[in-house]
Amino acid sequence: KGENGTLSREDFQRIPELAINPLGDRIINAFFPEGEDQVNFRGFMRTLAHFRPIEDNEKSKDQNGPEPLNSRSNKLHFAFRLYDLDKDDKISRDELLQVLRMMVGVNISDEQLGSIADRTIQEADQDGDSAISFAEFVKVLEKVDVEQKMSIRFLH
Repeated sequence: KGENGTLSREDFQRIPELAINPLGDRIINAFFPEGEDQVNFRGFMRTLAHFRPIEDNEKSKDQNGPEPLNSRSNKLHFAFRLYDLDKDDKISRDELLQVLRMMVGVNISDEQLGSIADRTIQEADQDGDSAISFAEFVKVLEKVDVEQKMSIRFLH
């Protein structure tokens, strides 16, 4: 809006789909490096690249270069970071509760949410630390088609 070559958090908040998305603030935060309040075009596209669909011909490529941002692994890391609020590489019961609360608002009681969080942690936690690590997060989502669910078709 300011025509300065960068986007601010306020610019993102003006996007109606993000404004009504319960995880809108978490998604918006993903575009901004730690401590930054502006994102330039390169940074914007770097984050958006996580949502580029994986084409069939890309799946079979054997490259020695860096893993593409839209790979399954990078999509899962992006999703994991939406839940890992304190950035300690684990999703605690409290973090899971906070994100669930963002997603459902006041439509479910705290007791019901606590039950959902407890059951989720119990099913995902393999090492008994009462939290979900990235490896455990990946294991839970192994049968989910993350490549398609976390894709946005821009020009089709």
